[in-house]
Amino acid sequence: MTKNIVATMTLPLDHNYGGILQAYALQQTILSLGFETLLIHNDVSHYPNWRKRKTLIKQHIRKLVNGKPIDKQDFTSVKQKKIIDTFTREFVEENIKKTDLVSTVFDYSDIEKYGFNNVVVGSDQVWRTSYTKSISSYFCDFLVSEQSINKISYAASFGVDDWTFSTAETSKCKNLLKTFKAVSVREDSGVDLCREKFEVEAKRVLDPTFLVPKEKYIELVNKKNLPTPDGKLFCYVLDRSEDKQQMERKAATFLNTKLFHVMPRKDMENLNSNNIEEFIFPPVEHWLQGFMHADYVITDSFHGTVFSILFKKNFIAIGNKRRGLSRFTSILKQFDLMDRLILEPEEFHEEKLVEEIDWDSVYAKLDLAKKDALAFLKANM
Repeated sequence: MTKNIVATMTLPLDHNYGGILQAYALQQTILSLGFETLLIHNDVSHYPNWRKRKTLIKQHIRKLVNGKPIDKQDFTSVKQKKIIDTFTREFVEENIKKTDLVSTVFDYSDIEKYGFNNVVVGSDQVWRTSYTKSISSYFCDFLVSEQSINKISYAASFGVDDWTFSTAETSKCKNLLKTFKAVSVREDSGVDLCREKFEVEAKRVLDPTFLVPKEKYIELVNKKNLPTPDGKLFCYVLDRSEDKQQMERKAATFLNTKLFHVMPRKDMENLNSNNIEEFIFPPVEHWLQGFMHADYVITDSFHGTVFSILFKKNFIAIGNKRRGLSRFTSILKQFDLMDRLILEPEEFHEEKLVEEIDWDSVYAKLDLAKKDALAFLKANM
């Protein structure tokens, strides 16, 4: 009997907690379905800074022409990245099975030796043009001549709500996507974009982090001897500002508890050899522990919102238009939690954090969505 071996494809894993955990969760889910699986290993450090500068220049031009936002670029060196990513890289090495390192632009010769029958593209923002050197790689252009390999996408995300593909990219990726057995996306807007731009019907499914029982995440944390956070308000805010910090302090005072973070310094432009330890990202398990330990969460992160729901925490999600608002609205609408979303710190009312959430209703919807997502994977691999 021929083995059914599945390759998964996502963006390079560095220090993005949500990115790492969605890759882990998708692999764990596929393993639970009885398949062998490996993540195609594409190292972010092999994406040179000169290409990032070129991308940044293009984005500045695009902003001048049509006002489209600019994505921040990380210009830390390869040596600095290895230090900053010490703990997150350790998690990946211990918990995610990978291929050998492949080319930044994928080539079939990189993975031919593994004998994959299936390739699953996703999850996370794999279809966000500014996040990859070659967007068509994430539509499996390197498998054009390999007709025997089954291709699907699972919870793929465009990241933003507007269209950022060039005319040539749209045409090429449209033709490639039509060779997929099945297409699923993470956001409502992704369904619309696939229909309007690619003429392909896509199914919306849960982010893979929802498919792993929370006990599995607790097990990961319990393997580590971590100090207990001091405080019950976990603030996981990616785009920090004085307004947001004031909001956090106001909430902590109202709740009569301490707030805590699990993040390093963010001002990368000030990183140097003397202060680099202040920029090291804490372990993934430490981040997970934040949700386990907290009673309340404030976050402007999509995966921060996901794990607040998974661990049944009273939370406020600060919608981030630049990072993609539909990522928040899709999931919050699905679970009738739109009242937890604010768009600006001024909209925050601390009383909202103590309003109880109907978790029985949320989890009834989540259980149905999980069954639907697993059925999609089973039917198409």
